Amino acid sequence: MSLDVNTIFQIAGIGIIVAMIQTVLKQMGKEDWAQWVTLIGFIVILYMAATLIDDLFEKIRQVFLNM
Repeated sequence: MSLDVNTIFQIAGIGIIVAMIQTVLKQMGKEDWAQWVTLIGFIVILYMAATLIDDLFEKIRQVFLNM
């Protein structure tokens, strides 16, 4: 249970940091860099979610193979 809560906080933290960096970069007139920061943040979060989904499928497979 604590792993899930920690992961949710990590995703939220990454989102907040990316939003802050994007806002600062847009205010400075660096829209292209802001776009890259957003894309990189999205890829990191997508990788974290894919890892969690992989773990879930692995646990489901173990449950059904050990019956």
